Amino acid sequence: MSLIQNRFRWRLLYLYDLLRELVNRDIKLLYKRSVLGIAWTLINPLLQLAVFAFVFQLVLPVNVPHYSSFVFTGLLVWNWFQSSIFQATGVIINSRPLIRQPGFPTPILPVVTVTTGLIHFILALPVLIIFILIDGIQLTPLILFLPILQALQFALTVTISYLLAALNVTFRDTQHTIGVLIQLFFYLTPIFYDITAVPESYRSLYLINPMANIVTAYRDILINGTQPNWLALLLLAVSISVILPVGYFYFKRQSARFVEEI
Repeated sequence: MSLIQNRFRWRLLYLYDLLRELVNRDIKLLYKRSVLGIAWTLINPLLQLAVFAFVFQLVLPVNVPHYSSFVFTGLLVWNWFQSSIFQATGVIINSRPLIRQPGFPTPILPVVTVTTGLIHFILALPVLIIFILIDGIQLTPLILFLPILQALQFALTVTISYLLAALNVTFRDTQHTIGVLIQLFFYLTPIFYDITAVPESYRSLYLINPMANIVTAYRDILINGTQPNWLALLLLAVSISVILPVGYFYFKRQSARFVEEI
């Protein structure tokens, strides 16, 4: 029993070290020869924020209090999800040298992509907090629940990543298709408008989108200072706990053919 425990412990340490090294590699490659470096994590959402603030505060005014903080929160949450999904879809195709190494733990690759996105999100979070404070919003102790939302979003993104990464090896159009679908879901997620703007008769259908619940939960904690809808988050967590193993085992089954197909 002790031998099994030691092997399991060493395996976990190996996977942790590998995850850390691969994430460091991804970040270095992403900003190699970049003057602004990791600042690009903020530049994109800030530019989007400027556009949305102009359109929905001056051109087509919407009645949403603290609109800048409102939109910036949604953009940071969505950008983590969007970039991770898009990059994870092509991670197997783009990692041929690693895939071809005997014994390499292929399932770690989608996790690396999502972890890199999480690091970018965490680095951008202090800037979001500054935005919120400048906007006159008082933070509450509910902010301590943020790690729960991050863990939930992480698990959701990894679940989808496993399915898409495996599918893209066989059907190379997957990455192009997912780019279009993500763009559509951007408009079906309350990023630049409030969920209360969705007609009541369609809201239940609308909330099938898991990111709608997650984005709303972040805003409840950070901007509204209220408890998020824990029942909706619990149902989402239960769904993820069922679908994640399915996605993982589908990925594992397909991984036997990765070397041949890439």
